[in-house]
Amino acid sequence: MNRTTLILPIVVLAVAGALSSIFIVDEREKALVLQFGQIKAVEENPGLYFKIPLIQEVVRYDDRILGRDIQPLEITPLDDRRLVVDAFARYRIADVRQFRKATGAGGVNFAESRIDTILNAQIREVLGSVTSSEILSADRANLALRIRDAARGEATALGVEIIDVRLMRTDLPEQNLDATFARMRAEREREAADEVARGNEAAQRVRALADRTKVELVSDAQRQADIIRGEADAKRNAIFAAAYGADPEFFDFYRSLAAYRAALQGGNSTMVMAPDSEFFDYLKSAEKP
Repeated sequence: MNRTTLILPIVVLAVAGALSSIFIVDEREKALVLQFGQIKAVEENPGLYFKIPLIQEVVRYDDRILGRDIQPLEITPLDDRRLVVDAFARYRIADVRQFRKATGAGGVNFAESRIDTILNAQIREVLGSVTSSEILSADRANLALRIRDAARGEATALGVEIIDVRLMRTDLPEQNLDATFARMRAEREREAADEVARGNEAAQRVRALADRTKVELVSDAQRQADIIRGEADAKRNAIFAAAYGADPEFFDFYRSLAAYRAALQGGNSTMVMAPDSEFFDYLKSAEKP
């Protein structure tokens, strides 16, 4: 009974020691075996591994691609038009040995703080070397590549690989929005006024050209009408002259009848003139035909 009592704790301790010496590395992680803070082994492949119980410890790091949202950052491009930039980065722990040396017990939290500092500095440097128009254009993808490439060199000292950097959003600061909208509105109103002025000027030119064309057409038509009227009057006078030359007495009679027809119409039958007026020669003379 006493022997069983002694053996049982020993067995329990042996089993516990054996179990504590075994650790499993998942395919999604990497592991470091530390002994009194010193790195003794790096296990990057998934599987079953052993360590010295109580003396060695295992520190695990995520081997997947991790994401990091960068806090909105206010930058000043070359044209002094301030912008608020919201960026996103993806990274992975490439060298766990270097990562442990660089971050110590701080681990991922310390590394992400350093990554934020590196990316903020590179975003300020790269975006500060171009104009706001370039940042807001389709060229922003190339700017993000420049930021990523510049940050990679510094992140290597952390044992971290910067895989990608994206500029998610670029906006104006709240205090500048009203001033910017007012300036944009003033520019559009000025452009509209210029367009209206140019339209009025073009309309004046069209109206002036139309008025000149109208005057020219009317003048030409009047000239042609006067010419035609003069030719017609000349022909009429020639006909009258020929008729008068052929029979002057009959021509006088015809002219008198035409005068009677024109004078004695409707209620216009009353005339005041001397009885011996030539107008009545063909009315009072029986000898005239």
